[in-house]
Amino acid sequence: MRTRTPIRDHEGESNLFARRVFVAIAIIASVFILIIGNLYNLQVQEHTELQTRSNDNRIKLLPVAPNRGLIYDRNGVLLAENIPIYSLDVSPEEIQDMDKTIAELQKILIIDDRDLEQFERNLKGQRRFNNVTLLDELSQKQVATFAAHQHRFPGVSIEARLIRHYPYAELLTHVVGYVAKINRRDVERLKRDEQIANYAASRTIGKLGIEKYYETQLHGQVGYQRVEVNNRGRAVRTLSTEAPTPGQDVVLELDIALQRKATEILGERRGSIVLMDAKTGGIMAMASTPSYNPNWFVNGISNKRYQSLLNSSSSPLLNRATQGGYPPASTIKPQIGLLGLVDGTITPSSRIWDPGWFEIKGVDRRYRDWLSWGHGWVNINTAIAESCDVFYYDLALKLGVDKISSFMTQFGFGEKTGIDIHEEIPALMPSRGWKRARYNRPWYAGETLSVGIGQSYWTATPMQLTAATAIVANEGQFVTPRLLKGFGQATRLNPIEPIYKQPVTIDNEQHWTIIKDAMQDVNMGDRGSARMAFADAPYSSAGKTGTAQVVNLGEDEEYVAEDIAEKYRDNAMYVGYAPADDPQVVVTVAMENVVGGGGSVAAPAAREILDAWYQQYKLVTPEELARADH
Repeated sequence: MRTRTPIRDHEGESNLFARRVFVAIAIIASVFILIIGNLYNLQVQEHTELQTRSNDNRIKLLPVAPNRGLIYDRNGVLLAENIPIYSLDVSPEEIQDMDKTIAELQKILIIDDRDLEQFERNLKGQRRFNNVTLLDELSQKQVATFAAHQHRFPGVSIEARLIRHYPYAELLTHVVGYVAKINRRDVERLKRDEQIANYAASRTIGKLGIEKYYETQLHGQVGYQRVEVNNRGRAVRTLSTEAPTPGQDVVLELDIALQRKATEILGERRGSIVLMDAKTGGIMAMASTPSYNPNWFVNGISNKRYQSLLNSSSSPLLNRATQGGYPPASTIKPQIGLLGLVDGTITPSSRIWDPGWFEIKGVDRRYRDWLSWGHGWVNINTAIAESCDVFYYDLALKLGVDKISSFMTQFGFGEKTGIDIHEEIPALMPSRGWKRARYNRPWYAGETLSVGIGQSYWTATPMQLTAATAIVANEGQFVTPRLLKGFGQATRLNPIEPIYKQPVTIDNEQHWTIIKDAMQDVNMGDRGSARMAFADAPYSSAGKTGTAQVVNLGEDEEYVAEDIAEKYRDNAMYVGYAPADDPQVVVTVAMENVVGGGGSVAAPAAREILDAWYQQYKLVTPEELARADH
């Protein structure tokens, strides 16, 4: 029996199909709405942000280093310049066989193993399209040799850039300083100071002296290039350029002719000479010997050379003018004598008998004068002019160390002078409280005697002695030493104003006159300790000699410089100013471990630099100086 085929429900199938079509259309419509909504969001609502992000991927800002400002002396002589150097750069992207290329380059150029090792280290951290330096500071011969073979080396090129150069080399190292490559500590400091972006294209930074102190002004402001890059990050074209702002030029108070003369005077001896404008505090010469060549540091000094500087017994890295702490010896007798007058401990007519030694009551020791037979009857004038120690032993004992320390602090001892370089120490002005805090020991009367002649724990830098002597010359006015004359060009410069500190106020101005007259007698008096050095000088001057002991001698020991090791010999010191009646310049000389003292070694050196200053500024003629020397 055949099964009957059911009759189809066409209406039901039609309704089912319609429902399915509706659902499909709804889904398609929803998808289209979602797409359109997303397109609207991308094209309208997020257009600005996405465009910026797109440009960030397509456009890069490349930093451009500014040219560093130049440094000049007061007469416009260039002391620090920027010179072009040539480097051999390699673009790894354009080189198929790097080892073969290096081997071929070694056949025509001398490539040191250290340069090759540095190149390989740099190569690992760079993108293939970035240039990597293989050789730095090519000589003219190397440039010419490579230029003749350049066609053989695709991807290898010679690039030029500016580096710092110091034409006067070691003559100015401790003043001008130097720049060197930026290291990790520099980066950390720049980040702390929020200056790191300004050094994005810079390789070097000021490390010492003026280069470091005025780094902000000398460096300038970084510039930028907007470049279009491809999907691999390689620049394909430059869109715009924002030029960097060059650093400011710096003009110093320094006179290179006087600086050279001061260095020549010192010669092979360790020491320092400072020549300062008494009115403005401008430093015209600041020599420190021995020195070293700052150009060694610009592109990186070798470890062997740096260790030789670091371990040298002569300490060439030390700026003796601002970091050399010497016992000031008798150079501080004018200030202590002034304290005696101000305090009323002595008067202009006070006298004591000097038999060549001094005793403290109840102490079984004699403190000797430098003149073993003594000076006889001595007052404040002869005590300064002839540098009588016994007079100052007596005066110091009556004053006491605390009163001396407090008064001498007004002259800047125990504090930095504020000169515009970072390499400066405060040295040491001792006191009873200082010794108790430092050693937990009491202060002894014998130590007060030593302080009275600038010995014991007391140390001072030549720059401090210069500033303190200028206070006497200016009768209380305290001017801060400085190297900067101004920014800009030497011929069109607005000099900066002198910086004055709290003056040393003395109620009786006659006390200044007494001290200054005595200092004039040091140089020009019949028995002055520097009279031989300044005999027949065609100008007036005033000063004070000093001979600083490096090691203490026993009561019965005799000092003979030729018989002891050089490092134990005395230091020769001198401070002074000229002209005596209207001080224009102040000079300080410190010479280490010499045969002779302040009067026989340091004072003649001071005479030479003062002669040079007078001749340089046409205050006396060469003929007048020659006649005086004759």
